[in-house]
Formats: sequence, C-alpha cells, structure tokens
Amino acid sequence: MYQDSPHIIREFDKTIGRLRNEVITMAGQAQVNLERSIQGLMERDIDRCKLVIADDTEVDESEQTIDALGMDVLVRFHPVASDLRLVVSSMKIAANLERISDHAVNIAKRAKKMLSRPELSETALVEPLFEMALGLLKDAMLSFTDRSSELGASLRERDKELDRFHRKLISEFSSRLEEGGDRAEDFLHLIFVVRSLERVGDLSVNIG
Repeated sequence: MYQDSPHIIREFDKTIGRLRNEVITMAGQAQVNLERSIQGLMERDIDRCKLVIADDTEVDESEQTIDALGMDVLVRFHPVASDLRLVVSSMKIAANLERISDHAVNIAKRAKKMLSRPELSETALVEPLFEMALGLLKDAMLSFTDRSSELGASLRERDKELDRFHRKLISEFSSRLEEGGDRAEDFLHLIFVVRSLERVGDLSVNIG
C-alpha cells in the first residue's frame, strides 16, 4: 500500500484522520443549512434564510479541502483496498453534501420570496417531508462514521416512503396552482421546496 515505515504510517493515519474529520464537519455544515432553510420557511424568519445563503460558501470550501486532501493521499501514499475505498468515498460524499447544501440555499431563496407575502397555511404540510429527508441525511452520515454498511443500505427503502409523500404533496400543490388565485406563486415555490427535499433524500441514499 505505502512504504512500511513508522513515519510514513503515522503520516498516512494522520492525513486519513483529517480527511474523515473534514467530511464529518462538512456534513454538519450542510445539515445546519438544511435545518435553517426550513426553519426560515416555517417560522417566517428571513434572517435564517439569509444565513443559509451566506454560509453555503463554507460548504463549497469544505468540498475543495476534501478533494485536495483526497488527491494528496492518492498521490503520496497510493492506498489500496479499504483505504482506497475510504478516500474515494470521502470525495464522493463531499460532492453529495455540497449538492444538499445547494438545495438548502434553493429552499431559503424560495422562502424569502414567500415571506414577502401573508402566511400560507399549507406551508406546514412540508414539515413531515423535511423530517424524513433530515432523518435520511443523519443516518447516512452515521453509516459513514460508524462504518455500518447495513445502515447505509437500509436508507433506500426509507427513501421510497419519502418519494411517496413527495408525490402526494406535488399533486396537492399542483392542484392549488392550477386553480390560480393570488397565492398561485406561493404554491409554485412550495413545489420547488418539496422537490429539493426529495433530492436531499436521494443524495442521502447516495452517501449511505
């Protein structure tokens, strides 16, 4: 795998440990962004929406750091087997986390537009879908930190339930949109919000 000397082994272990920690930190950032985006929508808190948009830069920088660390490990140590899988998986996970944060930003931007108008009671229907998506994200990262392939594999079945609820909301909001009226634009925003949450579920399955 790499030169079998105490110095090289220590250096490898240190770099791998940093790579894992960076992935875990990035996941925490992406999760906070997702939670704040929905809190901003549900609690009509425009400041939280603005925080999500501003903090997305940190997630982007984390992805770049993880990519650089991963490439450094590949070039310097030439890992094989489980070590190689860990490095490649970490880089792929970072890409999925970056996309999850992008969806949080999309939700925050939609929420900001909705907050400029009176509250829409149907917005509350989104919360159960968010809880499903958040649960998938948390367990996806738990499968990474605990190295649990069983937990990672179990997410796909749960994502099917999320997909069913997503389709139900899309149908309901689309019907309201087709009715027209002065709240039609808000229902369009909600359609995009639930689509983003559905994608968060898919990306969490990818991580798992």
